[in-house]
Order: sequence, then structure tokens, then C-alpha cells
Amino acid sequence: MSNWNERTLLLVGEERYKKLEQAHVLVVGLGGVGAYAAEMICRAGVGTMTIVDADTVSPSNRNRQLPALESTHGRLKSEVMRDRLQDINPKVKLNVISKYIKGDETDLLLDTATFDFVVDCIDTLAPKVNLIQKTLERKIPLVSSMGAGAKTDPTKIEINDISKSHHCPLAHMLRKRLGKLGIKKGFQVVFSSELTRPEAVVLVENEQNKKSTVGTISYMPPLFGCHCASVAIRGLLGELEIKKED
Repeated sequence: MSNWNERTLLLVGEERYKKLEQAHVLVVGLGGVGAYAAEMICRAGVGTMTIVDADTVSPSNRNRQLPALESTHGRLKSEVMRDRLQDINPKVKLNVISKYIKGDETDLLLDTATFDFVVDCIDTLAPKVNLIQKTLERKIPLVSSMGAGAKTDPTKIEINDISKSHHCPLAHMLRKRLGKLGIKKGFQVVFSSELTRPEAVVLVENEQNKKSTVGTISYMPPLFGCHCASVAIRGLLGELEIKKED
């Protein structure tokens, strides 16, 4: 084997690798978590990806976000990741959406293609709830990232059903919102059971779509992204049982 992906082929075999090549994965949010998730999914050999993010790189992103370099300040994260993913696998089929997805646009996005897996890395509540609800309605396998900020202990990161998440303010708010929609379980989340450091959270009024700024350390969002990617990849390979709840 002389291909760039020979180590992956050695691990999973040609037959299961074809499942990755034939899969289409949607990644929404390309910040500290989502960009790493997208890269790991691309490096695993997934053949088609749709990546979504409206933000541009800012200096404060550089402590944790994959697209964020001094040389990329001001560029769209989606375009930086497009170039990076194509440089990893020139054959990957990429759909790049540089848009903030909300309301009915979620339906439009999910109906643009037949997705085999959705990776939710949105960090604001309303569009996150909407994406999860609409994805579950379409019975598409889903993994959702909870909050990686205000925490430092990587050994506390867990993967479990949303109903079993705990010690995460974002997961708590998400469960409340989804509960009102009749959704109490049925999809995987990546979360940390570490107690949130209250001093690391400050309220803000002037940032679009955000009510708070949360302190972060370099390695936690990337690890959340890798955990999300692992759920998607193992799900596509048939190694992870995705339970469909009533």
C-alpha cells in the first residue's frame, strides 16, 4: 500500500474503508471544536463533506482554533478549512457554506444532500437546538458537542446519550430546550463532567449571537473535536451502536 491513507486501510480494511469513502458528513461550526472534528473526519478518508461556518478568524481564536494563525486573521474559517482539507485529501468532495444557519435555513441545509452523519459544533443555543431537532426528525445519526470552556481536565471528557450528560451548563440548557420539544434522549454528546470554573465565564453584551465569553485552554476544544469525530467515524464503520430511541 502506497496511498496516503495506507495506515487507515491497515486498521479498518478495504471493505470498511469504502464506507468512509462513500459517506457524506455534515459538520456545522468550525471553531475550536468543529475544525478539529472536520479535519479528523477528512483524514479518516470520508469522501464527501459539507462544512458550515460564517465566522472569520480573529486574534482571540488563536489559543485553541485550528484555522487561526496570524496569517489567517480576517479570513473566513470555512475557506481556511476548505484549503486545509483539500490539501489533506485532494479527492475529497467539499461543499462549503459560509453562512450563519438559523430558522428555516436549517431545513434547507439538511435537505441539500443525503447525509450519513451530522456533527454539531455550534456554540449558541437556539441554532443548536434547531439543528438537533431537525436532524433527529430526519433520523440522521448525530453527535453534538457540549461546552469545552472553563475546564482543563481531559480525563473528564465523556461520550454518552444527552440524557446522561451532567456538570455542563450548555448540556443543562440544551436538555431543557429539547425537553419542551419532546426530545429527552436519542443522540450522542461529548461533554465534560469537570465542574465549570465560574471565574472563567464573563457576560458580554456586544458580541453577535453570544451572551458570555468563556475562558479556554488550548487542548480542550481540540479533544472535544476528536471525540466528536470518533463518534462519526465509528458510526460510519459500524463499530458504534447508534440507538434510535422511541
